[in-house]
Amino acid sequence: MTRLLRPSLNWLLVFVPISIVADLFVHQPVLVFVTSALAIVPLAGLIGESTEQLAIRLGPGAGGLLNASLGNLTELIVAVLLVQAGEFAVVKATLIGSIVGNLLFVLGVSFIAGGVRHKEQSFSRQSAGVHSASLFLAVAGLLIPALLFLTTPSADFTAKEGVSVGVALVLIALYLAALAFTRITHAHLFHAPESGEVATWSMPVALSVLVAAALAVGLESELLVSSLDPAIKQVGIPAAFVGLIVIPIIGNAAEHASAVLFAIKDRVDVTLEIAVGSSTQIAMFVAPALVFISLALGRPMDFIFTGFEVAIVALATFIFTVISVDGRSNWLEGLQLTGLYVVVAVAAYFVVA
Repeated sequence: MTRLLRPSLNWLLVFVPISIVADLFVHQPVLVFVTSALAIVPLAGLIGESTEQLAIRLGPGAGGLLNASLGNLTELIVAVLLVQAGEFAVVKATLIGSIVGNLLFVLGVSFIAGGVRHKEQSFSRQSAGVHSASLFLAVAGLLIPALLFLTTPSADFTAKEGVSVGVALVLIALYLAALAFTRITHAHLFHAPESGEVATWSMPVALSVLVAAALAVGLESELLVSSLDPAIKQVGIPAAFVGLIVIPIIGNAAEHASAVLFAIKDRVDVTLEIAVGSSTQIAMFVAPALVFISLALGRPMDFIFTGFEVAIVALATFIFTVISVDGRSNWLEGLQLTGLYVVVAVAAYFVVA
């Protein structure tokens, strides 16, 4: 298990009390939205750090599974609260934004940072291949329901719900199978030798921090979601842009920094595991799981995404596959990925939710 190198963002924890005060006494939705968003950044980092500490103590096998299970806990908490608030368009955009942001922006910036310092870097083609296949399966899972209801306008809500549940079940099953393949049956093909790391936190401390940070993320996410609509209306930023670009960057900021630092240290396999592994988990586990969570909350969300959302995920997956097929990276490929992300962000600003 490789301990993530997270630059300290703990000073941003000051925004936890500031956001609460802003919500209770100031009643300015933009201020509440911004301060709660900033508060989520270090809390997400603490969730990642405590998870990593627990993973080191549990050992490579169980620790790897723990990391794979809790890697996107922050995004899941925010998404659940968005579902509960009925913000289905925003939550879908957030899921798509996380997938695309990791594949294009995080990986792109990492390749640039690593490529400037090292002329060429290498990574496991097997690992990249498994992630590419999983992402293409996820694209199929997004595309088929969208095509079905585009070509069958008469389909009712029951049909949408049935298709959504079926697709979600298949994607989760395939994700778990890929997890077993990479972590258990063929682990030797995907992971570098252990570095002999020692946990610096005790098990009770790591568990306490994980629970406390998760609860705090829940509180801040509640503030974020409750201030979302009025803040968007006040500032005039499209909801689709907030979902596709702003919220994913907030929830993944600490992980983004870690991916870049590992690329600078010429450990691109770890960068790939952070960025592409996160995209795979969101596409094949978090998004499908939300279908069942929404049913449990009594706010059923279908698995039907817009044509723009499906298209940018498909394009990002295709570009990643083309770039990663040789198992090598450089700064130009990073610039190409980042440039495409800027194009997506500009387009997202003009999307009408």
